[in-house]
Amino acid sequence: MRVVFWGTPDFAVESLKELINSKHKVVAVITQPDKPKGRGKKLTPPPVKVEAQKHNIPVYQPERVKNNPQLLEELKKLNPDIFVVVAYGKILPKEIIELPRYKTINIHASLLPKYRGAAPIQRAIMDGEEETGVCIMEITEELDAGDVYKCKKVKIQNEDDIVSLHDKLSEEGAKLLIEVLDQIEKGEIKKTPQDHSKATYAKPIQKEDGKINWEKSAKEIFNQIRALKVWPKAYTNFRDKQVKILDAEVIDETSQGNPGEIVKLEKGKGIVVQTGQGKLLIKKIQFPNSKPISADDAVRGYHIEEGEKFYSS
Repeated sequence: MRVVFWGTPDFAVESLKELINSKHKVVAVITQPDKPKGRGKKLTPPPVKVEAQKHNIPVYQPERVKNNPQLLEELKKLNPDIFVVVAYGKILPKEIIELPRYKTINIHASLLPKYRGAAPIQRAIMDGEEETGVCIMEITEELDAGDVYKCKKVKIQNEDDIVSLHDKLSEEGAKLLIEVLDQIEKGEIKKTPQDHSKATYAKPIQKEDGKINWEKSAKEIFNQIRALKVWPKAYTNFRDKQVKILDAEVIDETSQGNPGEIVKLEKGKGIVVQTGQGKLLIKKIQFPNSKPISADDAVRGYHIEEGEKFYSS
């Protein structure tokens, strides 16, 4: 099939690679415009653009997709059989969705209808889910509400965080995409309507989501830390400064204290903190204007003592 691929971040790259290596032909890639990054604000291309250019695939980077007759005409000229959308970042209008012969499909990183929306991977981890997955669905005007072609379940391991789970789902989604495209082309696949009554929404992550409330359980805080490891990172106040907690684990510990209190310093391991329920061993931490360091190094370098407290605000 002639495929136009819509995608922007790293999550979409694996799917583009699989498509390029398949029997299907990627005739064009649509991605977001280059954006300034870093201190020098250097214009940086999206990861999908970089991958497409390696294979000399034409790349389009429209500022907008709605009310863009020029883009619509270019897409018609490409004579696409199907549009594949993977984390493109903008909502497509109806005239674009319905343009190709087989319309438009999307890879979504959840087991629909759960976790529709912008941050399904982070929200699944934060909610303590034991499994998630990817679904290939037909795009409709309503967000993530289209009929589903196929899904693949993925276990969320205790050691998973946003990085590892992101990569697992990206890989599984890419493999599932090729299966679905092959079956669509052969007419051997059926769509299943979603049960909209069971829909939940994964709202976008905000900086405030990183704020640790030590009244919560150790498990909840642990899930928050691993879900937000890339951005905004889980944070708390210590000695009137905001510090980021980058790695931790839930532990069995008999010593008692108030939520946020450092109840023990485990040499070679880290800082044991009392929560609203259970205890958390902080293993990696970042102080303002400093690089991430092990909690063990922080104890020595900042002369941290038992009885000191982390504060929620």
